[in-house]
Amino acid sequence: MEPLVRVDAVSRTHGRGPTAVRALAGVSFEARAGELVAVVGRSGSGKTTLLNLVGGLDRPDEGRIEVAGREVSALDERGLDALRRDVVSFVFQSFGLLPTLSAAENVGVPLRLRGTPVPEREARVRMLLDLVGLGDHTEQRPGEMSGGQQQRVAIARALAVSPQLLVADEPTGQLDSETGTAVMALLRGVVEQEGTTALVATHDPTLMALADRVLHLQDGRLTEKMPAPA
Repeated sequence: MEPLVRVDAVSRTHGRGPTAVRALAGVSFEARAGELVAVVGRSGSGKTTLLNLVGGLDRPDEGRIEVAGREVSALDERGLDALRRDVVSFVFQSFGLLPTLSAAENVGVPLRLRGTPVPEREARVRMLLDLVGLGDHTEQRPGEMSGGQQQRVAIARALAVSPQLLVADEPTGQLDSETGTAVMALLRGVVEQEGTTALVATHDPTLMALADRVLHLQDGRLTEKMPAPA
């Protein structure tokens, strides 16, 4: 099976001159369809930079990135927009929900932007909120929900358009340990049920047991590529 994600000798430097910071140096790895890959490392190790490059939010200085057969590092802005619209969805630690919209309305935003017919959109929203355990919270707004519930809504929204790749940057960063573990378990479940590939950055190595594989970054270099512990 061809990998969904292929990263080959990718490097990225932020800034120029004496203040330049080498964020990534020669990173290479692959991720298969339906695989949950955890990216582990301390703050500043390059996790966010790597995810931004794979998701088309940034461009590498060197190397090649392919996602779903598209060479991300060579796409123009129109191609990157299409990638982020049709192939890749994002989950961030800040949730990013619209405060004036209900949970159902937040999940439905990507489907509205795509022009999905109302009956199909409403059915997809109901299914996703049930999937993340919030079928009874459809009318609640973000301010009326806990952090864990808001992150579940954010995950449901990211899955709304059936992305092939889910990129999650520290999705448990604002949650307590117990809630964070529950959210990671949810990600594990949706990868299996939806067949989505997930690339998840975390600074907490205790969460890597839920992943299929673990990538260890240190000072911008990939130091280990290993299966998750049994």
